[in-house]
Amino acid sequence: MKVNIKKKFKALSSPKFIGYAILGAIAALSAVITGLELNEVQNLERQTQSAFFGWRGQIAPPKDVVILAIDDISLRQGEFYDPKIRPFLEPFRTNTWKRVVYAQVLEKLVKAGAKVVAFDILFVTPGDHGIADDDKLQAAITKYGDRSVFAASYEFTQIGEANIMQLASPETIFQINPKALGLINFQPEITGNIHRMGVKPPQESGLPVLPTFAEAILKVAKVNYPKPKGDGIYFLGGADTWANAQQQIPFYYVIDPENWSSDQLQGGKFFKDKIVLIGATAASKQDIQNSAMGRMAGIEIHANAIASLMQEKSIVDLLAYPWQKSIFVLLLVGASGALLCFFKKPNMQILMSLGIAAGWFGIGYVSFIYASTILPVAIPAIAISLSGITLLTTGSIAAQIDKLLLRRTLERYVAAPIVEEIVNQPEGFRDLLEGRTIKAAVLFSDIRGFTTLSSRLPAKLLIQQLNTYLGGMVDAILEYQGTIDKFIGDAIMAEFGSPVSRGEKADAMNAIHAALNMRNALMELRQVWQDENKIPFSNGIGINYGEVTVGNIGSARRLEYAVIGDTVNVASRVEGMTKDLGTDIVITGALYEIVKDEIEVVDCGDHALKGRVGNVRLYGVIGLKGCDRQIYDQVQQDLKRHTAVIDMLKKGSFQ
Repeated sequence: MKVNIKKKFKALSSPKFIGYAILGAIAALSAVITGLELNEVQNLERQTQSAFFGWRGQIAPPKDVVILAIDDISLRQGEFYDPKIRPFLEPFRTNTWKRVVYAQVLEKLVKAGAKVVAFDILFVTPGDHGIADDDKLQAAITKYGDRSVFAASYEFTQIGEANIMQLASPETIFQINPKALGLINFQPEITGNIHRMGVKPPQESGLPVLPTFAEAILKVAKVNYPKPKGDGIYFLGGADTWANAQQQIPFYYVIDPENWSSDQLQGGKFFKDKIVLIGATAASKQDIQNSAMGRMAGIEIHANAIASLMQEKSIVDLLAYPWQKSIFVLLLVGASGALLCFFKKPNMQILMSLGIAAGWFGIGYVSFIYASTILPVAIPAIAISLSGITLLTTGSIAAQIDKLLLRRTLERYVAAPIVEEIVNQPEGFRDLLEGRTIKAAVLFSDIRGFTTLSSRLPAKLLIQQLNTYLGGMVDAILEYQGTIDKFIGDAIMAEFGSPVSRGEKADAMNAIHAALNMRNALMELRQVWQDENKIPFSNGIGINYGEVTVGNIGSARRLEYAVIGDTVNVASRVEGMTKDLGTDIVITGALYEIVKDEIEVVDCGDHALKGRVGNVRLYGVIGLKGCDRQIYDQVQQDLKRHTAVIDMLKKGSFQ
């Protein structure tokens, strides 16, 4: 039970599990902040929608919507007034134009066949030029009021300490059909930009609810359109969208006979069956506002609102309530995080997260631009990207921990250069510790008569001499990229080709080189021990080549990187045959066939091995091709002496 608890705790505290927990937290947090409709969240989503408009680019406006712009050039016309040449410019002479000019424009446009003439101008106070001037506008309203729309607005007025909302309407000055009134207010946004049309007064205010300026205009123009899906404005472009389409005309053109008769206006034919919007575009009139497409004149925003209704593109939120958005974001981000977990490699996880985030951006873009439907985009995309970054970070940490554990595991058995090569592999280093079948050379080495020696030598001296011996043999093996599999008392088991293979021939020759290196190292140790009056060790080495199964083998409490299989068993039996054959290095026919062009051997014939059916061809290794046989001959003499010493120790006659 304690083991299970320990294992569970270890699993729960692993970087990968922590990463999965963070993924859940990201999904939950993104859902919560979406449901709470925090200002920062709304800001991000609105900025995303503005970006969508920008990516889409400018769209040509409807041909039947025209802006008559009170622009800078129109405001300067008073400077060119001449009672003989340009008497028509007389109303423009003052900073505030005479209202008769609006009466003249209304009359000319209606007579030219305009469907409706809409004034984005608040006529809520008496004019600066007297009652007679106002009466001229009233006369035009009375005569052409059924083809006109006038602006009204909800305004805040400071009365004492109270901030009171009131309706500012031209009805206080002029007699206007209430159906000809439209609200020019827009819905306030947290970003300060205009995205939506219309505004409603608080219920407790008692103020009348008027249609939006766009709705009133289309109603008077008798343009039928379906009930809008939402109140979002589908902006066709930024400032000057109508100007670029040559559908924005300076206001004074209508008054100026020359421009009125020009090829563009054709004596007013240009305005036939058009919706004409009159409003300020000059910055000095202070009607430049922040919109989803940047700063533009209020009249241009109204034009976009009208186009949205006419073209059935008013924008709607797919999820109307905060709780719906919250659940949607939770499911989307959670499902994306779960999908990322199916990919095991951190690099793939981060790429997939960025791909999913970009894909969701694409879906949001298509939905917004082509279906006029708003989906939560910014927060899910950010959350999904953060999920990928989290998995990359925790996965990288887990990989580093795994590499450290792998390094610690392999450094006990494998030469340092091979360890570095393994742990620096970009992929699959964990697979090296899992079960797999490979081909390798397996080497066994054992001290001759060690049981007899251990019973005769003091324990402390025996261990010291054994460690010296094993240290020399291990160094000799590691020098040729061998892997120390295990120590079995005084015996050593090693492989060449596991966990990293250099190729069949290279692995086989490394095993031969290592065995010869062990022979030389042991000769040097024997000389040292003889000088110290110690009994020198001799050993036998058996090597086989073939298929083996490798991996971490053991229990949950102790795992060891090990090699098993028939090739291993044969190598062990061959090492045991060295004593009978009277030599120190014996290899099998399987290994000899690979290296026979590189070494000189003594053919030992076919032999039966314990526990194995059939005979195995064995060869005693003299050395590399063309080598000096002196070392080999010396080893043979030493083996005979060592055998004699062991025999005497057994009889108790050795002093």
